[in-house]
Amino acid sequence: MKLAIYPGSFDPVTYGHLNVIERGAQIMDRLIVAVLDNPSKHSMFTMEERVDMLKQVTKHIPNVEVDCSHGLLYEYAKQKNCQLLIRGIRFYAEFESEFQRALLLKKLDPKLETMFLPTESEYSYLSSSVVKEIASFGGDIRQMVPPYVEKMIQKRLKVR
Repeated sequence: MKLAIYPGSFDPVTYGHLNVIERGAQIMDRLIVAVLDNPSKHSMFTMEERVDMLKQVTKHIPNVEVDCSHGLLYEYAKQKNCQLLIRGIRFYAEFESEFQRALLLKKLDPKLETMFLPTESEYSYLSSSVVKEIASFGGDIRQMVPPYVEKMIQKRLKVR
């Protein structure tokens, strides 16, 4: 069975993330989308909310499982008995940092491989940060995130 983990903060999940998830699920028998804690980022949503959003927008993909982890990625992969990570790449400059991260993970766990999957070009401009910024100014994000995620963002911004 081909198993991979697609890790990220997904704060919030965008159509770019969903594009990588759908394509990764076509390649793999089973794909775990893992929401990870990133202490260096200030999250709009709790980990539980991000897991919920991902479950909602991936429920049409039968071989996708959504999970979360508060620890180190290579330890999480070991716990799941997984030796392959999928990393979405939007543009060349992002590849450099992702490549460095892949080399570091390989040093920590020599069995752990990383596969880079570029997003479709129509999503290469898209990031969670851009979505949050546009939404915070009342901009239209319907073409950037699934409807359920848009509602969650609008709800969160009204609370603030």
